[in-house]
Amino acid sequence: MGVGELMWNRPEQLEDLLCELVSWDSRTGTAGEIEFSTRIVKKLLELPYFQENSSYIHFHDAGKGRNAVTALYSSGVTRKTIVLISHFDTVHTEEFGAGLEDLAFLPKQLTEELKSRMEELPEDAQEDLASDEYLFGRGTMDMKMGLALHLHLLERASVEKWPINLLLLTVPDEEVNSSGMRAAVKGLVELREEYQLEYELFLNGEPSFSQKPQDPNYYIYSGTIGKIMPSALFYGRETHAGEPLSGMTSHYMASYLTKAMEFNADFVEEAYGERTPLPVCLQQLDLKEDYSTQTSHHSAALYNVFVMRQNADGIMKIFKDTVVRAMAECERDYSAVCEREGVEPIGDINVLEYRELLAYANDKIGEEEVQVIIEDVMADETLDERKMSMLISDRLLLHCQDLTPAVVLFYAPPYYPAINSSNNELVQEKIALAQKVLREQFQVEAKQVHYFNGISDLSYVNYDAEDSGWQSYQHNTPVWGEIYSIPFTDMQQLQAPVLNIGPFGKDAHKLTERLHKKSAFLYTPHVLTKVIESMFVSIKA
Repeated sequence: MGVGELMWNRPEQLEDLLCELVSWDSRTGTAGEIEFSTRIVKKLLELPYFQENSSYIHFHDAGKGRNAVTALYSSGVTRKTIVLISHFDTVHTEEFGAGLEDLAFLPKQLTEELKSRMEELPEDAQEDLASDEYLFGRGTMDMKMGLALHLHLLERASVEKWPINLLLLTVPDEEVNSSGMRAAVKGLVELREEYQLEYELFLNGEPSFSQKPQDPNYYIYSGTIGKIMPSALFYGRETHAGEPLSGMTSHYMASYLTKAMEFNADFVEEAYGERTPLPVCLQQLDLKEDYSTQTSHHSAALYNVFVMRQNADGIMKIFKDTVVRAMAECERDYSAVCEREGVEPIGDINVLEYRELLAYANDKIGEEEVQVIIEDVMADETLDERKMSMLISDRLLLHCQDLTPAVVLFYAPPYYPAINSSNNELVQEKIALAQKVLREQFQVEAKQVHYFNGISDLSYVNYDAEDSGWQSYQHNTPVWGEIYSIPFTDMQQLQAPVLNIGPFGKDAHKLTERLHKKSAFLYTPHVLTKVIESMFVSIKA
């Protein structure tokens, strides 16, 4: 098969491939997400190379019936390998409404239908629709085009016998907990040993995300921002609403911490002229299940913190310091009210990490009983990992009420470590090459961003081999183990730089999600090919 006979090479072929991948509805948590891995394997088996080498395709169990998929093109002349990373799940489609949801996964039909509803769209989307330069649809931008591009590279490599190995990795569940990528990490380590591979580069295909609304710039990324969720259980003292100062509501306690956490500059990091967004509260939940005039004495809050260089241990220290200060202010204000009303305060507020609560509960009620409590919560399939984390902390503290009033600090999933390769010579060289190709051949200027701002699966490779701060995460995550874990030690074995080159698009996770056709079907395939071809030289030498 020559280049002219390739199935996924010309722009119109790539567009058809993308539309087929998008038509396979794979919203996170649906049957379509489960089925997608089987479908992509069938697609890979259309290539003669994989018909002859089907054993080079592997499933990697990601739980709940889902599988990550790897497909290895082995050149036979080198151990040097580029890992091509993508995810195939998409977010849901409720925002399309009854009139459009049936077309959400049919890009060409949706794009045409939107032309008849032009006035319903934002002005910038109207302009892009009228230009005929964009393809609309769920997953077109985020990120099935990335997978389509990697299939294109895999086909070319296998037909043209590129002197480098390519390992395609496509995963489910990037949009919620990255279960697919976390499961695939062990597979990457095993495949490296089985086929004697040397990973040279982890190349992701996430699209170019805007840095601000209506940002027209195209970006290449040399790292990915991290995200961690320090959380708190507030446990006060219940009382009747008619005698409020006989207790302390958890909401009163929580209000002080949320005020202290939101927009707190102590968590902000700066690197390479880039800055993490400010922390915010993502969820505040009352754990009182029914209405009554008993005050609510237990609630929980989850706080979103972005990181660049901080690890879990460093964030917990800042968080604990913030909580201690917030609860001191809460105590002062509460004591002042009690003094004004002529009543005795109920006592100081304890601040402790989950690991400290767990140790205290083990001593007080016994490790066996503690394990029963934890397993009972985790057995409830109606709960997600975040609610489980809250309830485990709550149930343990129920048995340790001598510690209350108290705030228990814990980590709730997910955790995405920050990864950066900006100082790596190979990455610097490939970014410069990509910028040169785009500028000289397509008159497109590409800017480097040091931390991808959309969260990506690159967080689970190239983890600092010397870092041990992740142990703070393990010890303070109530659902750590079978329900949620991060393979840190395996991640530390995957030492190769990261790079993200993907197509340009707009409005990920919105009804107006769209992909720039020339960027996707012409510019980016050419750039990726040149970047990979530039790595042939060192191998031949």
